Amino acid sequence: MRIALDTMGGDHGPAPNVGGAALALATNPDLTVVLVGDRAQLEPLLAAASLPIGRVEVVHAAQVVEMKEKPGEAFRRKPDASVFRAWQLMATGQVDGLVSAGNTGAVVAGGLMSRRFLKGVHRPGIATVMPNAKGRCVIMDVGANVFPQPRHLLQYGVMGSVFARYILNIERPTLGLMNVGEEEGKGHDLAQKTFELFRASPLNDRFVGNIEGRDIHRGAVDVVVTDGFTGNVMLKLSEGVLEFVLGIVNQEVIGALQVEREQAQLAMKALIAKYHYSAVGGAPLLGVEGVCIICHGSSKDNAIASALGVAALNVRVKLNEKIVASLDALPSGDE
Repeated sequence: MRIALDTMGGDHGPAPNVGGAALALATNPDLTVVLVGDRAQLEPLLAAASLPIGRVEVVHAAQVVEMKEKPGEAFRRKPDASVFRAWQLMATGQVDGLVSAGNTGAVVAGGLMSRRFLKGVHRPGIATVMPNAKGRCVIMDVGANVFPQPRHLLQYGVMGSVFARYILNIERPTLGLMNVGEEEGKGHDLAQKTFELFRASPLNDRFVGNIEGRDIHRGAVDVVVTDGFTGNVMLKLSEGVLEFVLGIVNQEVIGALQVEREQAQLAMKALIAKYHYSAVGGAPLLGVEGVCIICHGSSKDNAIASALGVAALNVRVKLNEKIVASLDALPSGDE
């Protein structure tokens, strides 16, 4: 399989992207990585890296979308930006997927502007994997669609469930709708109408109803459905809390117990490996033809490698085919 990597995206430039590609190629023998970016910057990095011959290609892209640029303006002003060139490669069937740690809005804009959505999908959404007391759960949407309609959220429940089943190996994923209370009838019109759609859908037997924010990390459900605005706030809040807690553990608890430095470092590494975003690598933009994994802007080698691995897994399990089949099972009035 062939995955395009936006090497110019992210806070740290092309170096961690090339490093991540090397790690991913070493653990995914069926993977070819197409590095999209400024050839002049990539060639010295490639010369210094140990990459398998014949499994790395470079596609030159002369422009870069900066992290603070507005996505719509960037799409019009920079058609040869690395992230948009990666989308072009996927839209024309030259690659099976793409990975980018660049401007999230630009990554999503590239997908929306391509208009290459899966059959039955009205608006793609970003799914993210979140650790909880029982393992992991999927939250969707976390930023692609801040003004969704109820049918969009129903489809997010379907797509999130397929992702949980075939990527996280959760046999019968349960779903919950994020709300301000658990009781039926809570929330604004969007929440109430979405609740009704879930109850009338084939997902009803796995839909537990409304859930609250504190239920996420308790492991109340396997798939959390919400609008992109709320989901993004939840994601960033959880990241901030994790960093805060890890900092407190490192400074206060380990220091107070006078644990040996080496043991403390091992303990912290174990926590980070389990709960930090780099362990997952990135969040998939579900609902588009092909595979798109959006990485954290501060991603380094390991996170990029994880994201490439997730993209490869999506292709191997034919996730999109399974999403389309599940959407086809919805009543026609819900599409």
